[in-house]
Amino acid sequence: MRIIRYFVLGAIAALGLALPAVAAERAIIVLDGSGSMWAQIEGKARITIARETLSSVLATLPDELELGFMTYGHREKGNCADIEMLVDPATGTGAAIAAAADGINPKGMTPISDAVRLAAEDLSFTEQKATVILITDGLETCEVDPCELASDLEARGIDFTTHVLGFGLSDEEGQQVACLAENTGGKYLSANDGAALVDALTATVAEVAQAEPEPAPEPEPAPEPVADYNLKPTASLSEGGPDIVDGAADLVWEWHTVAADGSKGEYVGTGYYSTFKETLEPGDYIMTATLGYASSSQPVTIEAGKVATPHFVINGTILKLHPMASEGADVDEDATVEIRHAGEYVTTSYGDIDLVVPAGALEVDVLIGEAKVTRTYDAKAGETIDEDVIVGAGTASIVSEYVPGTPVAADIFIEIVEAKAALDGSRKSVASGYGGQKMFDLPQGDYVATYRLGGAEGEVPFTVTMGERIEVSIVMDAGILAVTTPGDNFVEILSASKNLEGTRTSFDSGYGPDLQTTLAAGDYIVAMRLGDAVTETPVTIKGGERFELTVEAPVGKTK
Repeated sequence: MRIIRYFVLGAIAALGLALPAVAAERAIIVLDGSGSMWAQIEGKARITIARETLSSVLATLPDELELGFMTYGHREKGNCADIEMLVDPATGTGAAIAAAADGINPKGMTPISDAVRLAAEDLSFTEQKATVILITDGLETCEVDPCELASDLEARGIDFTTHVLGFGLSDEEGQQVACLAENTGGKYLSANDGAALVDALTATVAEVAQAEPEPAPEPEPAPEPVADYNLKPTASLSEGGPDIVDGAADLVWEWHTVAADGSKGEYVGTGYYSTFKETLEPGDYIMTATLGYASSSQPVTIEAGKVATPHFVINGTILKLHPMASEGADVDEDATVEIRHAGEYVTTSYGDIDLVVPAGALEVDVLIGEAKVTRTYDAKAGETIDEDVIVGAGTASIVSEYVPGTPVAADIFIEIVEAKAALDGSRKSVASGYGGQKMFDLPQGDYVATYRLGGAEGEVPFTVTMGERIEVSIVMDAGILAVTTPGDNFVEILSASKNLEGTRTSFDSGYGPDLQTTLAAGDYIVAMRLGDAVTETPVTIKGGERFELTVEAPVGKTK
């Protein structure tokens, strides 16, 4: 773990954050907040290592350095636009950045390129010198070429540089993001093992030192004796319960000054883990201990020459839930788990969960697709709730075809409704989406898949059984009608026959000169309006075939 800490400390130093050469620069750190940051290194989550390192490094930033902080993938799964500037570039932002990093909950995609681009724009890179420092443990997942982006930023920027720090990337993976640095004159640092890391940092620091000499680092101080700290707190999940002594437990300590009204005042500092100890200036503080989503606060007084040993009862419950579609199924890692405590929202997690939450009245919604089950618990402090949650879902795989063997590639709209109709004939909508091949996780029951593509529509009933997958085939028996008109004429596709009231059914409409739609096999009238005149052309659509029709203007008509 010490090697990893030296990695980020050394890497940021190597990139110039603590060197006089960049003291006048404006820079933004972009920290990976995607779901893979929960992966562990020597038993500790990568996001936790990043939090500790930022807290330590940013405490010693030069006063004149303007530094901002951005992250991505920390609010939503599957959203490539989930990019957020948490701290705007300014001087003296070290504590704010460390606090912002503490609040990141990795879960989503890795939009590396868009994040770097937005950071560059926020730094006005086309008008002044700017630097972006990207810390990532994964590759681009949002279909943007980082190499092309880097070349574009380099060409348009005044003096733009991107440095990339890669966690645990293979040589091949590293090449896919290294171009962000190489194409902008920056550095790419890779950490694959301890020895390679030390070599890479030594070489990089030496190279930077050639540009502007850096004072030799102070030797690492020897461990402080016990008497050199004056605060050593402890915590337990319940009153009278055992102290939390697991070194890997993500126990967070935070302390503030005391405001005039006795509430929390100015933020002072943050510490981590059950082994935490600190030296504070004598005085009164309000201190908070947090484990997962449970916390406890109390006043703490630091006296000169004494060691304060406050104990915190967090009143937390360990909640372990394993969402499954059916009994005996694998845990569904895409399941959504929303937790509420006493009616108040706590958090949303995904897949197999192992969290510390506040004790008391818990309500948990577990969803797999559109299937949902709610669990309630009277959770006791210090206890562990460990449960398989059977959601009762099955899967409907829907494949759409014009005719057998001819798949639908267009954006056909599929809506799943309950088979049972209400008194007014309506049916409750359950799920919907676009595409010729769709997967829906649904509660066990009877459904109807309705579809609409152009002027073709219909429905197919099906039944979902818990824990099973059903193949639902939509065969529209439809073809495509392509109409070419003299200009931007209004065209309407009508039924060939009239109903009892003497009117025809309208299936689709639009404007020329090129109009294309999908229609069920059968006979139709193509009506085109040209001024006050209307032409009607009969057509026959055959399943799986394309019918191309050119409608000419009536003699003497041009508009």
